[in-house]
Amino acid sequence: MRILYTFILTFFISFCVVAQGNDSKLAQQYYADGEFEKAGVLYEKLYQANNKNDYYFTRYMDCLLALEEFGEAEKVIKKQLKKNPKLVQLYVTYGNLYERQYKTAEAEEQYEKAIKKLPADRFHITRLANAFVNLTKYELAIQTYEKGSKLLKDDKVFAYNLGDLYRRKGDTEKMIGSYLNSLENNPSRLNSMKTLFQRYLSDDDFIELQTQLYSRIQDDDKTVAYPELLIWVFIQKKDYKNAFRQVKALDRRLKENGGRIYRLAEIAANDKDYESAIEAYDYIVAEKGHMSSFYIEAKRESLTCKRRKLVEGFDYTQEDLKILETEYESFLEEFGRRKSTATIVAELADLEAFYLNDLDKAVSLLNEMIEYRGLNRYILAKGKLSLADFYLMKGEIWESTLLYSQVDKEFKDDILGHEARFRNAKLSYYAADFQWAQAQFDILKASTSKLIANDALDLSIFIMDNLGLDTTAVPITMYSEADLLVFQNRFEDAFTKLDSLDTMFPGHTLKDDMYYLKAQIFVKKRDYDNAIVMYQKVIDDHIEEIRADNSLFELANLYENQLQELDKAKEIYERIFIDFSGSTFAVEARKRFRKLRGDTVQ
Repeated sequence: MRILYTFILTFFISFCVVAQGNDSKLAQQYYADGEFEKAGVLYEKLYQANNKNDYYFTRYMDCLLALEEFGEAEKVIKKQLKKNPKLVQLYVTYGNLYERQYKTAEAEEQYEKAIKKLPADRFHITRLANAFVNLTKYELAIQTYEKGSKLLKDDKVFAYNLGDLYRRKGDTEKMIGSYLNSLENNPSRLNSMKTLFQRYLSDDDFIELQTQLYSRIQDDDKTVAYPELLIWVFIQKKDYKNAFRQVKALDRRLKENGGRIYRLAEIAANDKDYESAIEAYDYIVAEKGHMSSFYIEAKRESLTCKRRKLVEGFDYTQEDLKILETEYESFLEEFGRRKSTATIVAELADLEAFYLNDLDKAVSLLNEMIEYRGLNRYILAKGKLSLADFYLMKGEIWESTLLYSQVDKEFKDDILGHEARFRNAKLSYYAADFQWAQAQFDILKASTSKLIANDALDLSIFIMDNLGLDTTAVPITMYSEADLLVFQNRFEDAFTKLDSLDTMFPGHTLKDDMYYLKAQIFVKKRDYDNAIVMYQKVIDDHIEEIRADNSLFELANLYENQLQELDKAKEIYERIFIDFSGSTFAVEARKRFRKLRGDTVQ
């Protein structure tokens, strides 16, 4: 008998739950369709069956208000208040009822009564504030939280909620202050704070955040989240020098091993603020010493940044290069020449070959490096590619093609293999074996590396255009020889070769290519004025030729990075993506234009 009773009871409860679920869905549908009378009947039924469900009560009241049944709505509210006097949010509903009838004074009285009767209970405080928020009465919600803080004797318990409300009101100063209060109370919110500030603060607002953080750090030396947030602010502003000062202070205060400083240095280096990165890396080396687990990496990365600062900025003297060479050699003396220092050996070889013009030393360094036992296969392959380049610069074609082929064979379906195949094809182009070179370039047009694919496409078109138009291969052969001389840093010989080509074949279709190649030589020599003249000749006299968009992009890059004439750079980038929308440079030109304009670019 008991089993039968239990079964019947369970069935009845299940039936009721299903029935209520169906009523709820139907009521929602009526409400969405604006059939408030039908929806109201169902919501009243659901509310009476579940008198603790605020959602049904609110929906029922919404239906009554939509039908302007104000008398009935008032009776329901009064009945509910009599039954549950602690539900102070009902006074908000009452006030809203009066507002619908344009009884402003009576409405305000109910809102004030809600706050006045607020109990010292966090749940009820939050519900009342939310009731005001739902009516977009943010000031009253703020008053609710402020009184709630006093009742609970905790001035930061609702700090985060207050921050949200001040944000909605557009009061940035108080929003920041409240969010920072919540951070003091709950440091685990640091990342969510960063997200909020990044989303809602303007550049001027970041200055306000910075000011408030400075003030708090001076008054409070315990909350670590404040200096951490200030560091983040400086990073957002790309002010890595001030970020480093804060990170250094925090590192000392927390007695860390330099990890925080190392991460900042990486960010600065990636953003090409090499000076700040070097300062941070060198601090780890000098202050933390060998005991820090970041010592070797910091010293290594400092060297790399020093090299990049010189060569990427095209701003160095021979003395600067020799000082850098000495630092590389000192590093290798300290840590030895083995697999763990192979990348430094490769960088030194690159410095010797391309900047100090000591090809023999560069070749010697890499020949030694590729023999290191246990060397990572990718580092080994990159070393072989560089060594092949250096052999090519020395004119030792056979050694060069042998090394390219080795890498191609080992990394056949890898980007490194594609790079090796491209360089080998270009070697054939230098050697005037144009048909084989073009066949390889045509294959490489499908490379997964966009850079290799674009370069292969350019060279394939170049060979096809200039080999197909002429009855003789002499002009393109002379040009490829000049191109090789540029690769070998034999600039004067390259100029002589190009001038001879121009004399022998005046008015040839290679004219734009000759101007373009001369411009590249002038850039390598840091003779920017003459480089601009050459690029401009391509643009002015050969705007329909294939070097036109290349010249525009290189000219804009020159104005942006070497000459720092940003308005001119921006103007040229805009011309590229408007007039040359099909160019491989169009997307990058648009990105750089937006960055120079001040847009946020991902």
